[in-house]
Amino acid sequence: MIPPLRKKFNKDFTIEKYGNFLVDLNEAHPGTIEFRVAETPVFVPKEFTKKLLDACESIIDVIVDPKFKELTKNAIPGNLQVPGENDHSHFIAFDFGVCINEKKEYEPQLIEMQGFPSLFAYEVVLDDIFRKHFPVPPGFEAYLGGHTRESYIQALKEIIAKDEKPENVILLEIFPEKQKTRIDFHATKDYLGISIVCLTELIKEGNKLYYLKDGKKTVIKRIYNRVIFDDLQQQPADVQEKGKILFEELDVEWVPHPNWFYRISKYTMPFIKHPYVPPTYFLNELKQAPSDLENYVLKPLFSFAGQGVVIDVTQKDIDAVKDPENWILQHKVQYADAIVTPDIPAKCEIRLFYFWKDGTARPVPANNLARLSKGKMIGVRYNKDKEWVGGSFCLFEK
Repeated sequence: MIPPLRKKFNKDFTIEKYGNFLVDLNEAHPGTIEFRVAETPVFVPKEFTKKLLDACESIIDVIVDPKFKELTKNAIPGNLQVPGENDHSHFIAFDFGVCINEKKEYEPQLIEMQGFPSLFAYEVVLDDIFRKHFPVPPGFEAYLGGHTRESYIQALKEIIAKDEKPENVILLEIFPEKQKTRIDFHATKDYLGISIVCLTELIKEGNKLYYLKDGKKTVIKRIYNRVIFDDLQQQPADVQEKGKILFEELDVEWVPHPNWFYRISKYTMPFIKHPYVPPTYFLNELKQAPSDLENYVLKPLFSFAGQGVVIDVTQKDIDAVKDPENWILQHKVQYADAIVTPDIPAKCEIRLFYFWKDGTARPVPANNLARLSKGKMIGVRYNKDKEWVGGSFCLFEK
């Protein structure tokens, strides 16, 4: 996105440098990175960063509005309501496509957002290791909102652990050792000292939760939640039964509370009017389908990782939906061929991480990740056997 920097990076790039970078990246926790790591970061100019942040602040205006909870009261499926919801999500992630507008200018377009964690700790590792193997241009940083590496990790500690001892704080997931994002779990443990706990390992006594730490029953006071309930509902019956614990009144604090996964999500998009947010409609509120359906994408509200998305929408697809209240129709965005690579250009999505400390009025930007693609959609299944694609990060011009 900054032609001179892109040209220089591509010219200086070698397979040997990239290979050494990957070896180093995998060294701390061998075998925990299953996804493809892209060959390059994304160099983001100041003016594009400003567009991204302006869009986020406009969306946040909707989220901090006192009416937001009422607006999203139907966002949470009735069988997935978790007691003890707090005032706000501790984390928000905004996903933007790098697009091209009618004036042939780069602009961001919101793809999705989530009131849920992302690869917060892994991105620290990625930035650290990249800098060992590739030069970073002066005046470029991965961190946002004035954060440094140190202040960013400190903010994570303050939000996730707060004033509790690390042994009383856990990262909760379903079979964490099988998750493709498990490198982030290990990095979180490295930086915060908290334990990674499987849902099946929870012990409930009264309204308190415990886990075994070094064979000793240890009380849980805060849960850094990484459980996605859509995943829980795909598990065997015994795991789903164990998962019912999460829907009981518990003496724990959630970080973030599971209800925010639904409140700040695809469900929120129809309420946002902004040039960088594509027009989005609840399917059940649509009186008549647009005549240009080929310019829309059909998305289920309650799924993740792109599952169930219909790209080339027809009236037949819409007629086939049995629960239109759980679907949205979103105007397609035109991804730009933004990243020049040795063969064909790559498309790009940028995810901005926002942190929201207790006692503050608004969330603030903190870090990012990027994903490069040469397929029809962003994601592994659309980029098999391709190079200069996969997980990455942005370096923002300051």
